[in-house]
Order: sequence, then structure tokens, then C-alpha cells
Amino acid sequence: MKNGFFRGHGLGNDYVVMDPKELSFPLTASRVTSICNRNWGLGSDGILALVPSKKADFGLRIFNPDGSEAEKSGNGLRIFARYLHATGKTKQKHFTVETKGGLVTIALHLDRHGDASAVTVEMGQATFQPAALPCTLTVKELIEQPINAAGQSMAFTGVSVGNPHCVVFKPSGQSWLREDLLKLGPALENHPIFPKRTNVQLAVPTGPHELFILIWERGAGETQASGSSSCAAASAAVRLGLVKSPVRVTMPGGQLNIEVAQDFSLTMKGPVAEVARGTLSPSFVRSLR
Repeated sequence: MKNGFFRGHGLGNDYVVMDPKELSFPLTASRVTSICNRNWGLGSDGILALVPSKKADFGLRIFNPDGSEAEKSGNGLRIFARYLHATGKTKQKHFTVETKGGLVTIALHLDRHGDASAVTVEMGQATFQPAALPCTLTVKELIEQPINAAGQSMAFTGVSVGNPHCVVFKPSGQSWLREDLLKLGPALENHPIFPKRTNVQLAVPTGPHELFILIWERGAGETQASGSSSCAAASAAVRLGLVKSPVRVTMPGGQLNIEVAQDFSLTMKGPVAEVARGTLSPSFVRSLR
């Protein structure tokens, strides 16, 4: 279908999936921004592009709404997996996907209608080493490191799960407000110690196996849910001894279940929904710069 799209969401974090071979235009940064615009375009938290892969069954490029590229997205991978199954690009329930943040293994869970309404993703291994994010601090691991942002002093734990994350915890019994996220999110995302910027999670443990997080995504801003953010926050909380695996991560959009192995390999399971399929109108395509 020429200039077609598939729209889905994972707990309110929505993506548009496109096959560049079926587009009449290349996905440049400016065009991605125009398509993702919620007032003047299709509206989305990003675009997932199907690309060839020599290492996996499928390849995936992930574009943020500001036109930049993300290395990995947990919600995006679940949406991409549903797209592949729903559009007949695969009939397999297990397959691999290559992202810029590494190779992942997908398992589909079909409901009584035959839809892949839940997906498990083996997300790879978390690391706390500065070079992996990257981060300019000269320490062995980014565990509870001091940082100043938006006029506040705090401690952060830096995690890479194929993409960079800055996790800031409050003690159990306390809470983060949306106003905290809107203030600290952009300040931490663009902090000079993160030369490629970073995703941000404001987290608080709510039980022995439970976390609550607010999410600020690099290149996207405030987000209702994020798979990679859930993985990062869960691995950081396990590393700090705040919770034990498996971890149920609650976000404004809902919950994901994260298993953190002893070597910090991560497995994520969560729901995914299809919303729409369609085509961009010829007049909109002509307007793209």
C-alpha cells in the first residue's frame, strides 16, 4: 500500500510503523517531525521503519518525533512485533529483530482472536559503565552519582540497555510529581555529562517487587509508558537493592513486568494494541519538506 502506515500503542506510548520501500519519499528528519506532529500531521511518539537485516529476521530503525534516532524502544518493539504479525510479514511466534541498540528476541502471545495482544522481548543486558551511555564521568560504574540539574542537587544511576538512561530515585513512601518531571526531565536529558543526551526516569520503590516511574524520553519529552525505561529503572533498582526481580513497573500508562537476571539480562513482557491502518493523503505527502 503506497504511503501506508500502521498505528499501535503500548500502554499509551504510540508509534506509527512504515515500510520505506512502500513510501514515495525518504524518511528524513524534517519529514519524521512533520508526520509525528499531533496538530499538523498524523501524530505519534515516533516512527518505526522496517529495514533489511543480515543479522536477524527483521531490521528496525526507530525515529523520535524530533527527527533523531533512538537505539532501542521496548514499547516500539512490541508494536513492531504486532505489525509484523498482523500484516502477514511473519507467521512465526518467535523471531529476532536487529536495532541500533542490539539484537533482540521476540515472543508473541496470541489472544482468542489470533491477535498478538501481548509480547515478550529479551531486551539484552543492562550495564552501568559510563562509556555505554555515554557519560563523561570518570568512574567505574554510574551508581548513585551526584548531579546538579535545574538548580537541584541529587544522585542518579546511569544505565544503558542499548540506549541511555538516567534514573533518579526517591525513598519508598515519597512521590514524584508531574511538575518534577517537566522541570528535571529536559535538564537531565540535555545535561553536559551526557554528550548524546539521555532518557530520564524519576522512580520510587512501592513494594519488594514494585516500582513507580515517570518518564522523560530523549527526543520525545513526557511519555505515558516506555519499555526501555522500565527495564532501566528495574535494573537500577535491583542493582541498588531497592527491589528484587521480577519487577512490576507502573507508569501513568500502565504496567510492565521486567525480569532482571543475575547478569542483568532483561526480559520484558507487556500488552500491545493496534489502533489503525491507513495511507497518508497525496496532499499531505506533497506538503512534506
